[in-house]
Order: sequence, then C-alpha cells, then structure tokens
Amino acid sequence: MEEYFSIDNRQSTIDNPIAILPSCKIKMMRIISVSRRTDIPSFYTKWFMNRIRDGFCHWINPFGGQVYRVSLQPEDCLALVFWTRNPTPLIRHLDFLRREGYRFYFHFTINGYPKILESHNPPAHTMVAALQRLADLISPELTFWRYDPILLNEVTSEAYHLKQFDFLSRQLEGYTNRCYFSYVAFYGKTERNLRWVEREHNLSFQRPSIEEQRHLAHQLRDIGATRGITLYSCCHDGLIGDGIEKAHCIDSALIAKLRPDINMHLKSSPTRQDCGCAESADIGAYDTCPYGCVYCYANNSRDVAVRRMRAHDPNDTVLWRPSTLRTGLLT
Repeated sequence: MEEYFSIDNRQSTIDNPIAILPSCKIKMMRIISVSRRTDIPSFYTKWFMNRIRDGFCHWINPFGGQVYRVSLQPEDCLALVFWTRNPTPLIRHLDFLRREGYRFYFHFTINGYPKILESHNPPAHTMVAALQRLADLISPELTFWRYDPILLNEVTSEAYHLKQFDFLSRQLEGYTNRCYFSYVAFYGKTERNLRWVEREHNLSFQRPSIEEQRHLAHQLRDIGATRGITLYSCCHDGLIGDGIEKAHCIDSALIAKLRPDINMHLKSSPTRQDCGCAESADIGAYDTCPYGCVYCYANNSRDVAVRRMRAHDPNDTVLWRPSTLRTGLLT
C-alpha cells in the first residue's frame, strides 16, 4: 500500500490580504468537508458537481483572506464528508461519485424545531423520508443523524426534546445507528440572534448546568438505545460515558475503513474545545446558507446569506466570491 502524508504548505501573506497559495509538491490526499460552513447539498450541488468534474475548487480563509486551491480529483480525496439538512439535490449524483472512486458519508441534521428557531427549514417528516432514502442508497452505516444543537427554553423544554427525540428516532430506526448531539454554543453572533428571538417571542434561552445536560442526555441515550441508535457527544467530553460516545465528526477510524487500500496518518485537527475531528479541507463559505436557523454559528444573518446565495455563480471556482477578489485572478 502507498503511504500518504499531509503537510502545511502555507506561506506568509502579510503584505497581500488575498494571496493564492501554491500547490504542494508532495503527494497529498485530503478529507474534504462539504461543508460545516454552509449546506452545499441543499443549495450548491450544481457548483459542487461542476467542481468535481473540473477536479478542483478554491476556498477563501474567512479569517485571513488567503485563497487555497483544493484538488477534488478522486485520487487526491481520501473521503468526502457531507453535512446537510436536505441531500435530495445531491442524491442523483451519488452513483456517479461512487463510480469515479469517491468515498463518502453524510451528517444529516434533523431537529424539527418550530419556525421561530428554524424559519425556512424543510418539514421534519420530509427530511425523515429523505434520510430513509439516503440510507437505503448508501447504507445506514454511512448516514449519521444529527440532533444538534439542543436549545432549552419555554417552547423547547426538556419535555419537548424527549417527545421530539422519541418521535424522530422511531422514524429513523434501522436507517441510522448514530446520533450526534451537542448543546448550543453561545458564540457572539449566535447569542445576538437568540436575544432577538427572546425579545420577539418572550422566551428565555437557558444555559443548563452540566448536571442538567447529563440528565437530559441520559434520557435521550435510553430512548436511542431502544432503536439501535448510539448517542455521540460533539465537543463536550463531560457528557461522554455511560453509553454516550465521543464524537469524531471527521472520523479517521471510519475513513480508514472506507479506504483499506491506503496506509494513512491522519492528524487531529479540533475546531473547538473537545472536538475529536481529524484534519480536513472545508470548501464552504460562511454566510451563504439561507435556512435561517437562529442558533447557527456560520451565519450573521439570513438576509446576508440570501444575498450571497443570489450572487453565487455555479461556474465559479469559489462558492462565494467577495468583491475584493477579481474575476480571473484564480488559477
């Protein structure tokens, strides 16, 4: 078996806020995250498949502005990890991706929250049917349900979550064996959006103690266990144990099973405290998902996301091109 190494090929770009970083000379295979930053299967499948056919894309570092070229050739991709609330636009392309030699799995979020929290999401029953269809096509072993994040307030109380989780897990029994969950993280933009909901709807979002989090998580664990679904705690090691596993959303052990032909050394690359993810290249862009989930860490506002989606060009090499990045600059 051939051995592959991942190296850091970044260069200083202090004098150039938008710099194109050169391709690495050494053979690299990368895990491609599609994408934590936006819902590519729901809204940008045409762009993604254009990039697959051309064999590369660019992504812009949201913090420094550097532009990276990412190979999407099948021989350069260890795996594709999809994150979505609606894989339906992508489903018809999965056979093509498989024939071309890509390996992949899906994180599929279904919360079914009320409209005050998820203003433009598909109905839960529609997404349950989509997950069932996806699992039938690619296997329950590669279809992971995310009940994520958990928010507690007067509308989505502990009793609400127990009832909702019981309903959803009942529908998903046999179609997935993992459920990834976390409690909402109060990032600045998230807290600002939640405060608006509190004012508009006379709610109060709770910050549950670790004991309160464990109490609810253990009840969800017990419900899931009756359906053959194991809970995985995302970015909270304090909830691990007693039948709750640590989440590795970019999962090196799973990818090793998908790629038995490769002797790989995958670096850990946590995105925040207690994250268990391996290193990946995320090809999405912030502020481009128009679903409008008020708890989302990837959007400042739905209005901005809608404007950027409308300005999106499916033939561009970047998912969203800022005005500071001139057309034709990228190679």
